Amino acid sequence: MAQKRYAEAKKVVDRTMQYDPEEALELVKKTATAKFDETVEVSVRLGVNPKHADQQVRGAVVLPHGIGKDIKVLVFAKGDKAKEAEEAGADFVGAEDMVAKIQEEGWLDFDIAIATPDSMAMVGKLGRILGPKGMMPNPKTGTVTFDIGKAVSEFKAGKVEYRTEKAGLIHVPIGKASFDTEKLLENFYTLIDTLLRVKPAAAKGQYMRSITVSSTMGPGVKVNPQKAALLGKVK
Repeated sequence: MAQKRYAEAKKVVDRTMQYDPEEALELVKKTATAKFDETVEVSVRLGVNPKHADQQVRGAVVLPHGIGKDIKVLVFAKGDKAKEAEEAGADFVGAEDMVAKIQEEGWLDFDIAIATPDSMAMVGKLGRILGPKGMMPNPKTGTVTFDIGKAVSEFKAGKVEYRTEKAGLIHVPIGKASFDTEKLLENFYTLIDTLLRVKPAAAKGQYMRSITVSSTMGPGVKVNPQKAALLGKVK
């Protein structure tokens, strides 16, 4: 049944065409026909080589309309900072106890891990577990900070991380198929504008090589990268 729905959805999308961002997102909404509220994701291929440190693109951005998901936040902190995390709405707060839970039980029931700088010595032990999953706290994404309350609030409100994977690809959720097109579009442009602003000086040639938007079960819809970049700067 899922294959049949996908085949029908593909008929609606012209695979050879690069759509305007708004038209592309409307097509994504139209082809999101699963029985659950599908996530809308943006995939951007950047003209960078992430193997070189000076060409890595990594950070976090607060999307104006969130991503339509309840983000579970884990905070590694002690004392007043632990209390601050709890008051800001963190789902899990702890120190050595949380490190042990992850190490010994393989517990990973959270989306974002935030740590105070003074707790990174113990959190560093989790590098082999959290690192490959992209969940290791990192100053570049605002997840290693003493401003715990702000960090927790932002991630709960819809702050998302982005990082280049192999071949310079970045995958970021920008909402749900049930979102109004206008909200998806605002989240989309916020992401594109952020990626433009963090372009590495070492990146040569065309920076935004390709952009595709899709829903969880739907086909990819190509977006005109030049138009997206131009409008991203204007918005």
